[in-house]
Amino acid sequence: MPAPAPGLAPVGPAATPAVAPPPFAARIRTTAPSAVREILAVTAQPGMISFAGGLPAPELFDAEGLRAAYDSTFANSARRALQYSTTEGAPELRAVVAARLDRRGLATTADDVLITTGSQQGLSLLTTALIEPGDSVLVENPTYLAALQGFALAGARVIPVPCDDEGILPDALAELVARERPKLLYTVPTFQNPTGRTLPSARRAEVAAVAARLGLWLLEDDPYGDLRYEGHDLPWLAAHPGAEDRTALLGSFSKVMAPGLRLGWLRAPAALLRGVVLAKQAADLHTSTVDQLAAAQYLRTADLDAHVARVRDAYRIRRDALLAGLPSGLPPGSTWNRPEGGMFVWARLPEGHDATALLRAAAARGVAFVPGAPFFAGPPDPRTLRLSFTTHTPKEIEEGFARLSMA
Repeated sequence: MPAPAPGLAPVGPAATPAVAPPPFAARIRTTAPSAVREILAVTAQPGMISFAGGLPAPELFDAEGLRAAYDSTFANSARRALQYSTTEGAPELRAVVAARLDRRGLATTADDVLITTGSQQGLSLLTTALIEPGDSVLVENPTYLAALQGFALAGARVIPVPCDDEGILPDALAELVARERPKLLYTVPTFQNPTGRTLPSARRAEVAAVAARLGLWLLEDDPYGDLRYEGHDLPWLAAHPGAEDRTALLGSFSKVMAPGLRLGWLRAPAALLRGVVLAKQAADLHTSTVDQLAAAQYLRTADLDAHVARVRDAYRIRRDALLAGLPSGLPPGSTWNRPEGGMFVWARLPEGHDATALLRAAAARGVAFVPGAPFFAGPPDPRTLRLSFTTHTPKEIEEGFARLSMA
């Protein structure tokens, strides 16, 4: 069919004005984007020294060990690796996860474990299984930003629990639970994101007791627990009396193996696990078979504990380098904590300063961090900021603070 002559409008059905498609769901239109992800786009510029993202150091990945695990998987189990699998996950990987938890004092079998596509999926699946629009959810204040996003998408009413420098205040938690009747408490009790703080053992026991006495699900997120640089391991919330039948524990291989694997796990009571399995069937059927089998092979043939020990040694040095640079890099009168592990230091600028304004000046100098305001479920503290120390060497950290001091 010939094209219409120049200057003539098309005729027929094509000339009918198009009607706009229906709008997006309200949950998308009303949920804020991740401030961290947007800052990471800025920090991708060449030469930028970024204390923003909680990224593992890529030079510390055991690339050769993982390559060997994938090679072995394809050599010995290619047909299985490339096929559909069960929703719950590869039995051998579930068994390894259970054994690691069991050795740390949390009685666990493979039947208690679900393999997820990163622990972030575990958080999403639990939200799907437990939360309906209008339900109340309690969170630490501040808390993990992606958890706030997930609860917002579910239509939850998010309520911050008062915290101090050691985390949740159990008496305040009990008062909130009695008044608000929430469905669950979401907590990162060990080396918390964003603050790096760790909930003391006595408070963990009190939180478990509150959940048992008042009727509350506990969602314990533990992506950083293996990254301890000093002090002693503390029992999980799930290990405390009263919490056994109401605690979902999330973990991840992202911080100890590689985040690109997108492998996490979820340990939960049987009834809750059944609900989460149903949610996962609707989400993705199952996590990548080949990645699960390669991870299981790696864990059978490599010494993960020795690898994690090397990572901890490197991160301890980087944490100390960041702490040493803070007095010169931040304005006089700033304060910060000293985390015993994890990936983050939490700082507060003196009166009259704003971390978001400082970020704009810092980025112009080639250095970045994350302002703390987006992590708050309640009124934000604009003077706070989160700094990650894992990605850069001590020399790069020193240069980053030289740039930051100029900003």
